Formats: sequence, C-alpha cells, structure tokens
Amino acid sequence: MKVKLEELISSEASPALGPYCHGRKYGDMIITSGQIPLTKDGKYVYEIKEATTLVLKNLLSIVEAGGGSRESVARVDVYIKDLKDFDQINEAYRAFFGEHRPTRVCVQVAALPENVPLEASMIAFAEGNAKE
Repeated sequence: MKVKLEELISSEASPALGPYCHGRKYGDMIITSGQIPLTKDGKYVYEIKEATTLVLKNLLSIVEAGGGSRESVARVDVYIKDLKDFDQINEAYRAFFGEHRPTRVCVQVAALPENVPLEASMIAFAEGNAKE
C-alpha cells in the first residue's frame, strides 16, 4: 500500500532556516522538523518559559496544518542548552498541554543555533485516528 506524503507549512511558525520543511504528513502520521524559539517575524526569544511556549505553539501550528490537534500529539523531543532550565521548561510544558501528556524525550545538548535555550519537535496524528 502506498502512503500519501504531504509537505506541511504553517504561516504561524517561524520560517525554516535551512533546506527543510516545517513538517511532513505520512498517511495519518505528522512529523515536524525542529523549531527553535524564533517568531515568524524573525525575533529570537531567550527567556526560557516564553521560549518554550513559543516553540510549542509553533510546533502545534504545524501539527494543525496536517489535520492534528494538541490532543493528537503523541511525542515531543526537547533539546535544551542547560539542564538548570528543566523545571521551568516543565512548568511551561505542563501549562501548554494541560491534562494531555504526550511521551517526551528531553536531553541537554552542547549548542543550538543563535545560542537559543531549546529546540523541539513533535510527532502527532491527524484527527480521527489519534484515539483509535
């Protein structure tokens, strides 16, 4: 069976900084590229809670472009510059997702573009199949 492949672009997320797209939809699976805390107007955000919320909102806008929703997010991968920010990232993450608790990977990395505090990506499913 051939799976339909669709490129996802969100007008709400920051533009891609390299030769990649915002995300791809493979059948009902939505996979985003990494997002750093960059506004669609090209401004970097460094305050950790605000940066985390911006990244999650940008990622969600890509998921929504593929027909998913906050509740259809299955996994979030988070790369942080400093583990001392872990508690504040968790606070922003909890506030963003509420009762929905996607699986998550969170690791410290040596460096990120423009010295931003985090980068993240999501895997989600198009609505109608997320809860089956």
